[in-house]
Amino acid sequence: MRVLLVEDDLQIGQSLMRALKDASYSVDWVRDGLAGRQAISDTGYTVVLLDLGLPGVSGVELLRSARADGNTVPVLILTARDDLDSRIEGLDIGADDYLLKPFEVGELLARIRAVLRRKAGYAVSRLGDDTISLNLDQRTLTFGGKESPLSAREFALMHAFLEHPGTIFSRSQIEDKLYGWGKEVESNAVDVLIHSVRKKFGQGVIRNVRGLGWTVMPGHPAQGVSASD
Repeated sequence: MRVLLVEDDLQIGQSLMRALKDASYSVDWVRDGLAGRQAISDTGYTVVLLDLGLPGVSGVELLRSARADGNTVPVLILTARDDLDSRIEGLDIGADDYLLKPFEVGELLARIRAVLRRKAGYAVSRLGDDTISLNLDQRTLTFGGKESPLSAREFALMHAFLEHPGTIFSRSQIEDKLYGWGKEVESNAVDVLIHSVRKKFGQGVIRNVRGLGWTVMPGHPAQGVSASD
């Protein structure tokens, strides 16, 4: 899953980059509001972590313009501004949550999971249904009566699919969701990843739509899916 971090403080930014990568997130980091405004328009992000006191364009301005443009990406504000008016303003203009600095990484990760649950419409850390289910806390997938842990990339892949059930993703769209800026992506990386998940759960877990890409459809187990591509 890709995270956009908009934070101007070098030490905080470096610390969060390490923590998020350790938690298997792919992170893009920008350090001013102008770069943040440009980056937030990228539809590949799962969540945005936004500081308010940014140079160039403030976090408040950035968030307000993003919501005015119809951008619905979940935004979690990270700031040292602890006054009530700032918290109310941030939430009222479209933030999904608000976390005061300093904070523990464990709480940040829990809040990210909570934001993603709400976006998906779940009260618990789960995506999917009785046919296929992704546990967001334990990072396990259940399909065809089998439950198995996933690697970081496998988890990110299945999260992308189950966050948008039935959507057909092309190779380039999957790469955008799984890898950050400047990452060298091998031409067969997506194929290898899909093969890895299918090896654990069978061919039906991810459906191949020839000429278009791949999809996962909860409630409709795939039949006769080709192993190619």
